[in-house]
Amino acid sequence: MKNEDGIVFVGSRQEGNVYAVIDEDGDGKADTKFTLAEDLQMPNGVAYKDGDLYVAEVSRIIRFKDIKNNLNNPTFEVVYDGYPTETHHGWKFIAFGPDGMLYVPVGAPCNICESEEEIFASITRLDVDSPNPTPEIVAHGVRNSVGFDGDPKAGDMWFTDNGLDMLGDDVPNCELNHISEAGQHFGYPYWHEGTVKDPEFGDKGGPASDYVAPAAKLGAHVAPLGMRFYEGGMFPAEYKNQVIIAKHGSWNRSKKSGYVVTSLTVDGSSATGEKEFASGWLNEETQEAWGRPVDVQEMKDGSLLISDDMARVIYRVTYSAK
Repeated sequence: MKNEDGIVFVGSRQEGNVYAVIDEDGDGKADTKFTLAEDLQMPNGVAYKDGDLYVAEVSRIIRFKDIKNNLNNPTFEVVYDGYPTETHHGWKFIAFGPDGMLYVPVGAPCNICESEEEIFASITRLDVDSPNPTPEIVAHGVRNSVGFDGDPKAGDMWFTDNGLDMLGDDVPNCELNHISEAGQHFGYPYWHEGTVKDPEFGDKGGPASDYVAPAAKLGAHVAPLGMRFYEGGMFPAEYKNQVIIAKHGSWNRSKKSGYVVTSLTVDGSSATGEKEFASGWLNEETQEAWGRPVDVQEMKDGSLLISDDMARVIYRVTYSAK
């Protein structure tokens, strides 16, 4: 989900479609929906730069040029088609970083494994203006990131990472991580949440100190996906520059976790003070969920969009001091 020039662009991993949604009369509700593409392979991620819309499929990045003026007649070109074709963790969140490069994750093709191909379990970046873009690996040891954003003050990148399954209800924590320089390794598959040594692969790696520990532990199996630094002025001042994270929710925990949106305060390379921003998708007593938050996106007026792939809707959150 990406908001630019009054248009909200939405990728649908399950449907294979990409949409443009517009609020024509400014009442906070969408009036018009354009279908920009259909039958793509898990087009989860969308990004916008210089009037062009970029969409990530499993193995390629495509571009819709001058999309705002071609909503009724959209066409795309292939920017790069050399990413792996594995669909396990193959869907991709994408975003342009402060350096103008397009950041593209490549999830591990498994729950846990040690891949021979370096590009797996990584975050890469592409120079989309190059005639022959080639992925550069920015972060290693990243199991499955489906959300990242640039710090508006410091200019560096932060990302969420989903911890592995089948180690129990409370291990390991999912993570919020901070990239302070290109090439850092964040531990997977050898270490989880910074201090939990993997029982199968841990002895193949170095000590925990060889890897970058998470900036914040977010809870086990909560599945943190989209995240953004809040830069708007609608919400109370305490939210300015906080990280807002959509926790999609657990699928194999005996008692469900996640199903909320939270916020944290960033200080240097750490993030603290996590608190609930929005909740209610999960009935704690019955353990039944009616929605699962996926992504968060700030609007120009400072309101916040939250996408939900279970209820199949996008919510708009506003604040009034009344």
